[in-house]
Amino acid sequence: MADPVAEHIIALRDEDWAIREDAAARLGSLKDSRAVCPLIFSLRDHDRSVREAAIGALTAIGAPAVPALGECLADPDLAVQEAASAALASIADSRVLDQLIRALRSLDWIVRMHAAKALGRIRDAGSISSLVPLLQDRVKAVREEASSALAAIGESAIPALVGSLAHQDWLVRLHAVESLGKSKSQHAVTPLLSTLFNDTDSAVREDAVHALGQIGDPQAVDYLFTAMKEPRLRTLAVEALGQIGDRRAVPLLIEVVKGTAPPETTGTIEGCGDQWSEETVTQAAAVRALGIIGDDTALPTLATALSSTFTRAEAAAALARFGQKSIPWLLPLLTGSPDDNVRYHVKETLALVGWRGKGMK
Repeated sequence: MADPVAEHIIALRDEDWAIREDAAARLGSLKDSRAVCPLIFSLRDHDRSVREAAIGALTAIGAPAVPALGECLADPDLAVQEAASAALASIADSRVLDQLIRALRSLDWIVRMHAAKALGRIRDAGSISSLVPLLQDRVKAVREEASSALAAIGESAIPALVGSLAHQDWLVRLHAVESLGKSKSQHAVTPLLSTLFNDTDSAVREDAVHALGQIGDPQAVDYLFTAMKEPRLRTLAVEALGQIGDRRAVPLLIEVVKGTAPPETTGTIEGCGDQWSEETVTQAAAVRALGIIGDDTALPTLATALSSTFTRAEAAAALARFGQKSIPWLLPLLTGSPDDNVRYHVKETLALVGWRGKGMK
């Protein structure tokens, strides 16, 4: 009886690269552990497509391939390290935890990146102290994977990330802030608020606002009201208030949309003409935030916002989120607005909320 696994293993040594590639792919679909060692050998193939097929096959085989892939992380050939780390990033098996931690010190940034991703998926607290230094890696992709990994590990990583908020390198602080936001931990709120009002770097402070929105804890609301007074933070703070969803923000967001309490200074948006300003962008963000929060008191303001070019599309989307509650505010505009664009958006919104009546086509 023919043994397809044995046949494809033999084909891995064929002179034709296309046959070797096909053999590797087929071995992946068969998922037979006998193919692990031959596929490991194919990681050294001179043809890139064959190497990639071998990586895919080893990833598909999964757990049986892990020990051999772990050994490859110490291979003198960096290309083999890259291939093995890519597979392990997908498999994420704790049996090679120590080898992945050592791989974080690889000279190859691709290996470091994949190792960090794998550790984030394994979520072992023992890797925290090795991941934190990668927040200052010279390669952005490595820093981002380390940040995501620490966030995935969760509460155990919070003290280390909070400690990184005091690092002298602003990039380390930036990625620590990003990680804290992704963690969605309530224990990160107070340190992030401190960063928001005390950090010397504007990018770090901006990311702190974004992180507070990601976490969504209502204790940040009053502080975000204060942050709105700073031009560079104003739009970000409005977006964060929408993410948090606390109804205390509704009156202030309505004021922003109406323009009743504009900031003392606002700049124009470069390339958009004199009519577009930073505040019009903030007004659009406030409309979106009101739609997310879903407080009925915002309905008349959102209906009025359909009249403005700057907020029309956002207002239509926000009103649609209210469902049929928005219909009484939309119908007068359907028949009474002289603006074809307004009526178009009103019709689209009414259709989305399920209204069918006169004036609808």
